[in-house]
Amino acid sequence: MVRTILDAEKANFEWIDIVEPTIEDFGELKAKYNLHEASIKDCLQVGQLPKIEEFENYHFLIIRSIPSRFDNFSDTLTEITERVSVFFGERFVITVHRGKVDYLEKLIDNFPVNKLQSSKLFINHLTSEALKTFENLVINKLNPQLDSYEEMVFLHKRKKDFLRQLYYIKRQIDLIRIILTLYKDIVDIFHLRAFKNIYTQDLKDIYARSTTLYRNISENTAQLLSVYFNIESNHTNDIMRTLTIISVFFMPLTFIVGVYGMNFKSMPELEWYYGYPAVMIGMALLALLIYYWFKKRKWL
Repeated sequence: MVRTILDAEKANFEWIDIVEPTIEDFGELKAKYNLHEASIKDCLQVGQLPKIEEFENYHFLIIRSIPSRFDNFSDTLTEITERVSVFFGERFVITVHRGKVDYLEKLIDNFPVNKLQSSKLFINHLTSEALKTFENLVINKLNPQLDSYEEMVFLHKRKKDFLRQLYYIKRQIDLIRIILTLYKDIVDIFHLRAFKNIYTQDLKDIYARSTTLYRNISENTAQLLSVYFNIESNHTNDIMRTLTIISVFFMPLTFIVGVYGMNFKSMPELEWYYGYPAVMIGMALLALLIYYWFKKRKWL
C-alpha cells in the first residue's frame, strides 16, 4: 500500500510510505525518482542487514530496530528486529516496511515540520529513533531479566527454564551486536561525509552509547553463565564429597563384615561367646576414629 505522508507544499521534500511492499508499488515511483533495480530488489528481500548505498541521485538505506514486543525465545534476525528500507534524495523520502513500526507511526501521526526541514535531517532523525530502540531494549527488558537471573543464580532459586532463557538472551545480544556493528558505516557516512551537524553528532552519541551498553551486557551475560556453571560444578563436587565421606566410613566396616561372613570352620571368633558384641564395639570405635580423623583435617 502506497500513501503520501508529506507533500512538498508542507515541507522541502516529499515523504511517501509503502506498507507490505510489492513490485507493483514501485511502478510509478521507479520512473519518477529514477530508482535503481538493485535497490528495489534489496528492498523487497527479507532478512537484509543494515547498510547504506549511494546512487546518482539518491541514497538507499536499510535500518533495523527492535519491535515493541517479541518472544523471549526468539533468536533470528527477522524475529527480534524489524526493517525499514529508505530511498532518499534532496527532494524526496520513500520509506518501505512490512507491518507496523512504532517510531515510524509516531512520526506519521505527528511530524515535526519545523524541526525536520530537510530530507537529510529527517533521515538522521529516523536512524536515531531506530537506534534508540536498542537502548530501550537493554534498559526496559534485558537488564531487569539479567538482574532476576543473577538473583536466581546466587540465591539458588533457579527455575526449570532458567538456563534456556539465559541462552536465548545471549543469542539475542550477540545478534544485536552484529547489527550495531553494521550501523557504524551508516553513522560514519552521516556524520563525516554527508551532512555533519549537531544532529548527526547526536546520532553518533546514540550509536556509541548503544554499542557500549551491548558490550557491557554481553560481558555480564557471559560472566553470569560462567558463575552459574561454576556454582553447579561446586554443587556437584559437594555431593561427591559427601558420598565419598560416607563410603570411607563404610568401607572398613564392610570389610570386617565380609571377613566374618565367610563362615569358615577354622575361624575361632565365630564360636566365641563375646565375638558379636566385640566386633560391634570394634566397628563403632573404628567409625569414631574415622570421624575424628576427618574433623582434625577439617573435612567435615
